[in-house]
Amino acid sequence: MEWYGKKKAWINCVLIILNVVYFLYLEIAGSSEDTLFMLHHGAMFTPLVIEEGEYYRLLTSVFMHFGIHHITNNMIILFILGDNMERALGSVKYLIFYLLCGIGANLVSMFASMQSQVQAVGAGASGAIFGVIGGLFYAVAVNRGKLEDLSTRQLAVMIVFSLYFGFTSTGIDNVAHVAGLVIGILLAIIFYRKPKKGQEWEYWEI
Repeated sequence: MEWYGKKKAWINCVLIILNVVYFLYLEIAGSSEDTLFMLHHGAMFTPLVIEEGEYYRLLTSVFMHFGIHHITNNMIILFILGDNMERALGSVKYLIFYLLCGIGANLVSMFASMQSQVQAVGAGASGAIFGVIGGLFYAVAVNRGKLEDLSTRQLAVMIVFSLYFGFTSTGIDNVAHVAGLVIGILLAIIFYRKPKKGQEWEYWEI
């Protein structure tokens, strides 16, 4: 029997599982909506990174979320778009891409908070997810506006509405969102290679 289909995006599934498992742990151990509790469990806070050298927060905070609505919204977007990005880059490159977008967005946000002297506890996969959106926007663009079931117009609309929602809401780290988007585009330019015709599909013979 022969079967044609899209490659499985297992790294994206693992990332979603890690986010959900850590969220459940935080809810069982305390409350993901308790700022001090989140701070003690790895959330981002510039003074602790700079003054105490707790650089791990740049990574751990990417897998933390404030409340059920926060993680639900992020994981739905990651579930919908992450698979496309993983297939476009390949599993190893996608993992590196995702983590660099998340850490990079946190770094830019940290430097911005140092300049503004406004310190806040931060957490969420949004920087990495905006990186995925930015990376896909580039990949779709170089494929003449179409990649799998995605189009440039769809992604442009998603970017505009996502940024608009962030800038019109309170408690949102918009610097991290914009930084993730830009980093995602830049990394996609480095990592992504347009496939040759006929390479988009995996071929299994059983």
